Amino acid sequence: MKTNRFSTALCLLALAGSQTLAPLQAAQKESAAIALARQLNQAFIEVADQVSPSVVVIRVAQKQDRSGFSSDGEGNPFFEMLPREFRRQLEEQFEKRKKQPQSEPQPERPPQFNGQGSGVVIREDGYILTNRHVVEDAEKIEIRFKDGRTFPATIRGVDPRSDVAVLKIEAKGLPAAKFADSDKTRVGEFAIAIGAPFNLDYSVTFGHVSAKGRSALLPDASPLTPMDQDFIQTDASINPGNSGGPLVNINGEIIGINTLIRGLRSGIGFAIPANLARELSDALIKNGKVIRARLGLAVKGLKDDPELRAQSFKGVTDGILVSGIQQNGPAERSELKLEDVITHVEGTPVTNVQQLRNSIRNKVGIPVTLSVVRNGKPMKIKVTPEEWPDEPADLLASNKPSNEVQADDLGITVKALTRELAREHSVKLTEGLIVTEVDAGSPAAKRGLKAGIVITEVNGKPVSDLRDFSAALKGADLKKGVRLEIISDGFKKFEVLKSGD
Repeated sequence: MKTNRFSTALCLLALAGSQTLAPLQAAQKESAAIALARQLNQAFIEVADQVSPSVVVIRVAQKQDRSGFSSDGEGNPFFEMLPREFRRQLEEQFEKRKKQPQSEPQPERPPQFNGQGSGVVIREDGYILTNRHVVEDAEKIEIRFKDGRTFPATIRGVDPRSDVAVLKIEAKGLPAAKFADSDKTRVGEFAIAIGAPFNLDYSVTFGHVSAKGRSALLPDASPLTPMDQDFIQTDASINPGNSGGPLVNINGEIIGINTLIRGLRSGIGFAIPANLARELSDALIKNGKVIRARLGLAVKGLKDDPELRAQSFKGVTDGILVSGIQQNGPAERSELKLEDVITHVEGTPVTNVQQLRNSIRNKVGIPVTLSVVRNGKPMKIKVTPEEWPDEPADLLASNKPSNEVQADDLGITVKALTRELAREHSVKLTEGLIVTEVDAGSPAAKRGLKAGIVITEVNGKPVSDLRDFSAALKGADLKKGVRLEIISDGFKKFEVLKSGD
């Protein structure tokens, strides 16, 4: 009897065990996915813990009369990239400032901290990387760490063409962040932003690298002052105040410096790639400025220009088209010619304008070999880049007779270049004719020609006086296009004017 009872108990226990085994097995299968999620969750926590001590909040007391922005924000290309809501707030501040009475001198007052951004420590001895627009027109700068320590900061150097700035504080043994090789950053990988958006210090957001190599987001001030633009695009939430802070990968390494946003909550932010930021910051620390090399070219990427992208250019589908050569520049002293296509620099392919700039940036005075295609024929040309001048060279001119010809089909009026006209339009005296008027809506206006441009050739024929110009236009077909070689902003260029353009 006892044996039967014992057997029954064992059976019931076995049955109970079998009934709980299935849920346990299901729970074990489910926990594998949860464990993976927990690992990813922990990874983000560790990245934030690792990087945050290197991130700083930058408080800026700006000068009472800022020169960086005009009353409506013009004069700073980054103003237009601010989100509409934030830009409206600034515009309201500008309007209030304009309405304030200025008849009586204002008493001096202590600096007021009215601007804020982010930055990241890049050297343990007190060097901090941020954006130039964060510290623009700063009267006083204060750096605050996550542990509450504050330091006054000075500006070591700024680079307006890339919006990079380096600050210096008197401190040692700081936790410097590590740079990743941004060339190896992959589209789709995790991207984590740390900064102080809207005064919310040490906010952490994450997303992905959405794209690389974004350029032409900001307009160049002129051909003589091109912007250095090679942005990483991310969908990590970036807002005003994140500027200057790091964008890091899952290893906690800097892949970019957050710089631009396109609208609030749009998921479109832009960061300066780590490799470019590191190169520029090293130059600022060493020299207080970035010394760039130039070739003296106006160029277009074949894939960047819609017209050139539609079809191959003289048999070449990838490369950089030489559309202008600056007078007395390095390229003019070489064998380069208009309409050459640069495909390689020192054997490395270049497919867009930024790659060309990157390839020669540090090569001042060092000859470089360009692989060029001219009329379908490959060749190699040596050019020695020189340093970008701080200011354009003084312009000279001399006397020539003054008459004019109106080319109504083209929509321009030209005159012989005289000393007075050269001085009036700030151009050098050279063989050619100066454009004094451009008709609105004409083929010339649609191609961007303006008064002050000098025409040196028409359809391949040199024009040194008005007689040459008139003769070169005889038989010209505006439907097929009239090719002008011109000098504009100190560059030799070419434009093709067509009816209907």
